[in-house]
Amino acid sequence: MALLTTNPVSFSPRYAWWLALLLWLTSLPGYSQLDSLNGLTRKLVRYQQATLPEKLFLHLDRPLYLSGETIWFKVYAVEGTTLRPLSLSKVAYVEVLDKEKRSVLQAKIGLRDAQGQGSFAIPASMPSGSYTVRAYTSWMKNFGPEYYFRSPVTIVNTAASAGVFTRPDTARYDMQFFPEGGNLVQGLASTVGFKATDNKGRGVAVEGKVLTAQGAVVAQFKSLRFGMGNFRFTPKAGVAYTAVISLDKRPAVTYALPRVYEQGYVLHVENSSATALTVTVTSSSAQPERIALLAHSRQQVAVATQQQLVNGQAVFTIDPSRLLDGVSHLTVFNAAQQPVCERLYFQPPRHTLTITARPDKSAYAAREKVSIQLTTGTGAEALPANLSMAVYRLDSLTTALTPNINSYLWLSADLRGTVEQPAYYFSAATPEVAEATNNLMLTQGWSRFSWSQVLAAQPPRFEHLPELNGLLVRGRLSKPGSQGPAGITTYLSSPSRIVRLQNAVSGPDGSFLFELNRFYGSRNIVVQTDPRQDSTSQVEILSPFSQQYSAADAALLPRLPRLEAAYSKRHFQNQVQQAFSGRFASQYRLPPTDSVAFYGKPDERYLLDKYTRFKVLEEVMREYVPGVDVRRRKDGFHLLVKDKMNGGLLTQDPLVLLDGVPIFNMNKAMTIDPLSIQQLEVMDSRYFHGSSIYDGIVSFITYKGDLAKVSLDPRVLVQQYDGLQGQREFYAPRYDTPLARQSRLPDLRNLLYWNPAISTTAQGSSTTFYTGDQTGRYLVVVQGLANNGVAGSTTYVLDVKQPL
Repeated sequence: MALLTTNPVSFSPRYAWWLALLLWLTSLPGYSQLDSLNGLTRKLVRYQQATLPEKLFLHLDRPLYLSGETIWFKVYAVEGTTLRPLSLSKVAYVEVLDKEKRSVLQAKIGLRDAQGQGSFAIPASMPSGSYTVRAYTSWMKNFGPEYYFRSPVTIVNTAASAGVFTRPDTARYDMQFFPEGGNLVQGLASTVGFKATDNKGRGVAVEGKVLTAQGAVVAQFKSLRFGMGNFRFTPKAGVAYTAVISLDKRPAVTYALPRVYEQGYVLHVENSSATALTVTVTSSSAQPERIALLAHSRQQVAVATQQQLVNGQAVFTIDPSRLLDGVSHLTVFNAAQQPVCERLYFQPPRHTLTITARPDKSAYAAREKVSIQLTTGTGAEALPANLSMAVYRLDSLTTALTPNINSYLWLSADLRGTVEQPAYYFSAATPEVAEATNNLMLTQGWSRFSWSQVLAAQPPRFEHLPELNGLLVRGRLSKPGSQGPAGITTYLSSPSRIVRLQNAVSGPDGSFLFELNRFYGSRNIVVQTDPRQDSTSQVEILSPFSQQYSAADAALLPRLPRLEAAYSKRHFQNQVQQAFSGRFASQYRLPPTDSVAFYGKPDERYLLDKYTRFKVLEEVMREYVPGVDVRRRKDGFHLLVKDKMNGGLLTQDPLVLLDGVPIFNMNKAMTIDPLSIQQLEVMDSRYFHGSSIYDGIVSFITYKGDLAKVSLDPRVLVQQYDGLQGQREFYAPRYDTPLARQSRLPDLRNLLYWNPAISTTAQGSSTTFYTGDQTGRYLVVVQGLANNGVAGSTTYVLDVKQPL
């Protein structure tokens, strides 16, 4: 690993990580196929041992927000193969990116039992547009931004005079071609998938022809759904092919097809029957060759088999029921165990979580109580699950849907780019849906790893460790003109009446790593080295947020004149809510804090208010603290702690702390104003802290925990650091009394209800909330996950009407 930590907990997380990984691996079906295909599957399993996949899903409360409103979300963390809840990472990083891929909102969300919740208060100055919400963990950063959760959201600034219009829409289209298996090979019949999109990444209907350089038509094609389709033809040697397409009554556009190779392999997959999936491999060489087919899903092996190429062709027949649910990779290897062809195949999940939401009434009046009974299960069997629920008003601005947990985890998360309307591929088992799914697999193929990594002699090395207990704070020591020093102990603390201290030893490149547990809110941190060991290095704290971005960006949002009335109405509603209920939006709930210092119960504790106050700290120490000797030498003050275990005095200065911050200069320590100190604690023996050994500890705690205006060394880094986000309280008024129902305060909420923590039992669960003053139709969205990895969601429309 590039970074090493020497905290007291630095070794146990690693052991816990490998133990959890071993238990997970031995439960996989592919684990029993270690020696199949001449060790090929063994290499894939070895790769699994170092790359436990992790996925996040965010349930967002709504698809559209106004500037000044709040984005609410629930985080689900799952193991990427079985999709069971995975309590590996304890921190999720959530960002909102603008169209330039700049992070405009950021949060670190604590995860407990594989779930967490958070929120973003959208600034009133946020410009209108389409933004991207993305989420990932520290461990996921090792595998690239395509692996992160991503979802578009729309933010409308109704107060801005320019509205949401950014620039005129352009008629830019893109056309891409994808030979099945990877390449076009001369003389071999090939299937070619295609996808046509507009400037917002949405599929557009197209039709066209494939032409030779002489204008001869060799194939014709037409898109089916979302601008995707496929055609089949046999390319010839030395011919450059082009496709001429027409769309939307615009002039025809010409695109070049991919290059035709002289030699190679071609792969073709088709469902020959309900119980047979035929995989045909064709080679340009007529020489006999033993080839292998490996079907794997999310790095888990499902099928491993071999065939002999006879007259340049081999046919594999697979029972689709042997494939895992979700996206499978069908990879063909030649005799030298080199991957030569690959394509994707989708198996809809055979089990989903059925969520039933039963309201107590068919329609409701304003300010009326709504009671909803929730049950979860698979088929007729009840299955407890963890759910999240949102209820928001439907209007002309809210037309999109938030991501669906089932389609995301089983489909979208394993494909490159954005999948348009992913729920469509789960809608029905019809020939049209099957063909559209096949086109999707042809055109949006993507592997989370490269086979060169799998087949390498050594397992991969990753820079980012999983955060098993809490935040990992990375930093670097540097010196002008040289690499950072190695082997230097660095200290991190946060001024507070709760004494916390971390230390870490810098690695070969000067980097260091701290682990902060239960660090909430925004606070100042102090990072420094002991000047007696290092007095010239500069300290830098690195951002934990990913600096990598996927190719897809946020689309622009034009303002439509026909929606002006809707913009004005939503603006008025938002302003009213901010005026009368805005004070409730900033209420947070923080978890209980452990007030015990990092060194535990001290050997000596003095509350100085119980003693006669002196104006000089030296007098306080000499008069009231028998466990510490104060001595003056030529270089100034020295403190020596009495060793209660062995008798006598310890030989070196103790670790002196002021509100948890180390003070290494004893002369400066003795200038602390004793009238600002409320409490003094002493550890009367050597204390082992990571790789550091202290000859005792002397800890001064001020009344306010703010260092009492003591100036720190200029080399010390003092920086505001955002810890885990506290939980913002969702506010919704209750109209459970006649007085509350008769209140003249307006209630124009667009989001009636948000609850990210609903747990169902075998008997189900119930939840209640109240409608507001706005009549209309409200969409109820419930999503959730069971402990066995079965996911599901449901929606229904709730009507709020004027009483008769």
